[in-house]
Amino acid sequence: MKTFCGRANPTTGSMEWLEEAEDYDYHQEIARSRYADMLHDKDRNVKYYQGIRAAVSRVKERGEKAIVLDIGTGTGLLSMMAASAGADFCYAIEVFKPMANVAVKIVEKNGFSDKIKIINKHSTEVTVGPDGDMECRANILVTELFDTELIGEGALPTYEHAHKYLVQEGCEAVPHRATVYVQLVESKRMWSWNKLFPIHVEAEDGEKIIVPPSEMENCPGVPSVCDIQLNQMPSRDFTTLSDVMTMFSVDFSKPVQSASTCYRVQLEPVKSGKAQIVLSWWDIDMDPTGMINCTMAPYWVKPTSALQWRDHWMQCVYFLPNEEPVLQGEKVYLTACRDEYSVWYKLQKAREEENKADVCVESPVCRCHAHLLWNRPRFGELNDQNRTHQYIKSLRKVLNTDSVCLCISDGSLLPVLVHCLGAKQVQCFILVFRSLQCSLAFFSANHLEDKIKVLEARPELLKPSHFEDKKISVLVGEPFFSTSLLPWHNLYFWYARTAVTSHLSSNVTVLPQSASLHMMIVEFQDLWRIRSPCGICEGFDVQTMDDMIKDSLNFRESKEAEPHPLWEYPCKSLSDPQEVLTFDFRKTVPQHCLSTEGSVNLLRKGRSHGAVLWMEYHLDADTSVSTGLMQISNEKGNCEWNPHCKQAVYFFSSVIESETLSDPGAVTYAIKFDTKTGEIAMDFKL
Repeated sequence: MKTFCGRANPTTGSMEWLEEAEDYDYHQEIARSRYADMLHDKDRNVKYYQGIRAAVSRVKERGEKAIVLDIGTGTGLLSMMAASAGADFCYAIEVFKPMANVAVKIVEKNGFSDKIKIINKHSTEVTVGPDGDMECRANILVTELFDTELIGEGALPTYEHAHKYLVQEGCEAVPHRATVYVQLVESKRMWSWNKLFPIHVEAEDGEKIIVPPSEMENCPGVPSVCDIQLNQMPSRDFTTLSDVMTMFSVDFSKPVQSASTCYRVQLEPVKSGKAQIVLSWWDIDMDPTGMINCTMAPYWVKPTSALQWRDHWMQCVYFLPNEEPVLQGEKVYLTACRDEYSVWYKLQKAREEENKADVCVESPVCRCHAHLLWNRPRFGELNDQNRTHQYIKSLRKVLNTDSVCLCISDGSLLPVLVHCLGAKQVQCFILVFRSLQCSLAFFSANHLEDKIKVLEARPELLKPSHFEDKKISVLVGEPFFSTSLLPWHNLYFWYARTAVTSHLSSNVTVLPQSASLHMMIVEFQDLWRIRSPCGICEGFDVQTMDDMIKDSLNFRESKEAEPHPLWEYPCKSLSDPQEVLTFDFRKTVPQHCLSTEGSVNLLRKGRSHGAVLWMEYHLDADTSVSTGLMQISNEKGNCEWNPHCKQAVYFFSSVIESETLSDPGAVTYAIKFDTKTGEIAMDFKL
C-alpha cells in the first residue's frame, strides 16, 4: 500500500506530492526515537534497579505480594528488573504498538512471560477487575515519564489517574519523589536568545542605531522551555546571582494533583546584577530515604561528581518576562507557575504583605510575533555583532545612493541595514505571515515604513510593476528561512534568485555571491550513543529493540543526515575540513545535478562515528560566513562550532577505530545535489 503525502519543499519552495509507504511514519518515529540513549544511561538504569529492588523488599517485608504497575514500559526493562527482584507480577503498559510488540518479544526472550503482562493501551484506558486488564490494583508504581522539564510528557495527569484507579493507597513508587531546583543568573549570551539588542551601524552620514520595536522589548516571550546541554555552557558566559534553591517537589507515592498551581521561594542574591535567566534541573529519589538519587545537576553544582551524559534529560533555561536588577542581600521572591505540561517563572521584589495567591501569573503569550517566528538560536544569530559586521563590511563595498536592492530572507534585518548604508530603494520578500508583521513593526520602530517596500508575493509571481519598472542592481540574502532544517535548505535563496532573473540588471551584484558545502569526519564524545545498539542492558537482552531500530533506520533514515547543534555535543576532527560542492548564486540554478566523489584522509586516530556537513556563504571574494566549523581549537582536534546553527550529521552504519597514526585510513564519499528536488543524497564508505 502507498499513500500520497503533501509537503512544502524547504529548498525549492515548491509544493510537492510524494508517494510514501503506508508505514513510513512508523519507521520515521522509531528511527528518530531515543530509546537507545535512555538504555545507554548507566546511572539511570542502575538507580532504577536499586530503587525497584528496595521497593519490592519493603512490600515483601510487610508480608504482601509485590504487584507492579509499569507505565510507559518501552522495552519492558523496568518490569524485568522488578521480576528479577522478586515481584510476583508486573503489568507493563505501552501505548505505542510497535514498541509494545517488541516488549512482548524481549520479555519472552528473557524468560519473564509468566511474570509480565504487556498492555498495549494508554494508562487512562486500562481497566482493573476480574475481567479487566489488571486483576487487581498494584502496590508498586514504576514509571519513567519524564522529560527535561520533568512534567512535559504528561507525568502529572498520568500519576493522578494511576493513583485514583490503578494503584493501592499507600503504594510504593519508583521513583519516590522528584525535586525541581532553580538558580538565578545573569547571562548576556542566554538573554540574547530571547531579546533583540540594538545594532550600531557606521554609515557615511554618521552612526545609526537600529532599535527593536517596543512591543518586542516588552514581550514576555513563549512558555516553552529552552532545554540544552548546560554542561557545555562555559562559566564565563553567565554569572550566578543566587544559591541553588529547591523550587518544588512531587511525592509520587501519594495522590498527585495535575491542576495548575504556583510555588514561591524567597531568594537572597549573593551578587548584584541583572536577573535575566532562571536555570533549572531536577533530581529523583528512587527510595523514601533519598539514598538512591539520580540528578541532572550541572557541573558547577556538584564539581566533584562524575557527570553522566544523557540527551533525554538535560537542563532548562527559562527567560524572565523582563530583566530585573537585584542587589546583593536584598531579598526577592521567585514564583514558579505550572499547568499540566509546562512551567514558567516570575521574579518580584519581596514585600512581607504579599501572599502566594497574589503572585500567580498567567502563562506568557508572545505579542510581538518574533518569538513565534524566530527560535532561540535565531535570536542569538541576529544578536551576533561579529556576524552582522561581516555583512555590513560586504554591503558597504556594493551599495551606493543609486542602488535598487532586493532582500530575500525570512525575518531578516538586512533591509534595514541596506537602507542605513545608503541604498536608494529597498524591497524585501516576506514569505511568512508572522514575518510580515514582525518586519513591519521593525520598520516602523526605525521610521522606515515609507522607505522599505514589502512584496507579499512568491518570487515567480513578481512583475515589473512590483519594482516600478526598475531593474534590481543588488540582490542580498543572509540567507535564512524559517522552514529550513538542514544547512542546505537555505539554498532556497538560489531558487528565488533564479525566479527573479528577469528583474535583475545585467550587472547585478548578488550577495552572497556563492555558497559551498563542507564536510569533516569526526569522533563524538557522547552523541554516538543515540545511534549505538545496546545489546545487553543491566543483564537483560534488548537486542530485539536494536533490530527494530536498525530496520527502521534502513528504511530511509540511515541514508540521511540529521540536524544537531554541535556546540552542545563535543567532538574531535579526524580529518581536515573539505569543500565538496559549490553553488554559484551569480548564475541561475542549473538543470543538471551537481555531484562529487572523492576521499578524505583520516589524520588522527580515533573512532569514525560520522561526517559533519555545513554551509559556508561567500559574501564576496574576501568575506565568508560559516554555519558550521569555526575552528579546530587544538592539536587533539577539538572543534568549535557556530552556536547559532544546527549542523548536519551523517552517522556511519559501522564504526572504524583507527589505533595508529601510521595508517589511519580514509573515507570515500559520493555526494549529489539534485537541482530539481533540492535534495542532497550522500554515501560514505570506510
